[in-house]
Amino acid sequence: MRGDGLAFSLPRWRVTRWLADPGYPVSPDIRLALIGELYGCWSVFAGGAINTVAVAAALALRTPTTLFIGWFVMEVVICLSRLVVMIISYRRARRQLTTPTDVHILLSVAWSASVGFGVGISLGSGDWIAASLTCISSAAMVGGICFRNFSAPRLVGTMILCSIGPVVPGVALSREPLLFAMYLQMPVYFLAMTGAAFRLNKMLVAVMQAKRESDEQARRDPLTGLKNRAGLIDALQSRLDGKVSGQRGFAVLYLDLDGFKPVNDTFGHAAGDELLTIVGRTLREIVSPADVVARLGGDEFVVVVSEPAIDHALALGDRIIELMTAPIALPGGARVNIGMSIGIAAAPEHGTDPESLLFAADAALYEAKSSGKSCWRLASAEANLAALRKIAGGDLAARSVASAA
Repeated sequence: MRGDGLAFSLPRWRVTRWLADPGYPVSPDIRLALIGELYGCWSVFAGGAINTVAVAAALALRTPTTLFIGWFVMEVVICLSRLVVMIISYRRARRQLTTPTDVHILLSVAWSASVGFGVGISLGSGDWIAASLTCISSAAMVGGICFRNFSAPRLVGTMILCSIGPVVPGVALSREPLLFAMYLQMPVYFLAMTGAAFRLNKMLVAVMQAKRESDEQARRDPLTGLKNRAGLIDALQSRLDGKVSGQRGFAVLYLDLDGFKPVNDTFGHAAGDELLTIVGRTLREIVSPADVVARLGGDEFVVVVSEPAIDHALALGDRIIELMTAPIALPGGARVNIGMSIGIAAAPEHGTDPESLLFAADAALYEAKSSGKSCWRLASAEANLAALRKIAGGDLAARSVASAA
């Protein structure tokens, strides 16, 4: 799997979409990752291009006929075109622009067809040195084709067919009975290598899915299933970068339960966990699908509201407080009364990076707690100053304790 962070465009033409499709359903992100694999392995690309151009050049010098010279020219043009398209694709991918994936795929097929053309004319020429050289070269290229492109097994099958398929008419033109064995060899070779590409593709997709699930679990709170701090930071950064709906304006609600500790003390930690799960589920139900809900640990939650209008965030804060101040029934039958204090910050007014936004919202939360709880406060310079004083006071107290010790 690619590790350079580059994202190459999905093919748009019908034929290239079919060639790049693995043949079974995969998620959009994995489909995009599979396309990226087609641009990898520069060493395999270089080895294949150098090999086929060298073979074509040698045979053009040995037999300077129109067919062999034309094959050499065709190899040079196709290989140079593939190189140019790959360089352009990498440059555009780094700039997050669309890449010429359709052309890249078609040139790959054209290159394999050119290899097959060389095999066909060599067998038909009756020059067994030329025929041996091109057949060995073509067979060697099949391994590279499979290794480099198995993220698109249909493309592998097409390229293998184009590169060794001309062996069949070439053998017929050679009129050499001993070579008729290739009529059996070539189909078996084609089916074996194409089948290997499909199996490797399924293994690759399984690895991609496992990695995606592992990455997702690493960004999830195990108790509530909500995003954890790492997942929240990623979501905030994506919105600040404009990667989500192209909007950089949104609101952050920093939530803290009021009266959670008495629930733990009275009913036990299991009941406290159930309460946190209920709160997380309630938050997911009342926010829009585009919003993000996260649990930072303990009884602290964060809601990222995609709607840029601050009035929407304030109204949501009122709604959350209304729900959280109503009695909540725990699975064991007990009913508890809690509340919710909320600090609200808006991007980019109160911060242009995740940490500053969370700090501004946390400062507003501290102000809400100081104002009697079960209310919301909007971030302000005064709230930030109060939070800084709180932090400074905590650091001073810690230093005093350390000095006394």
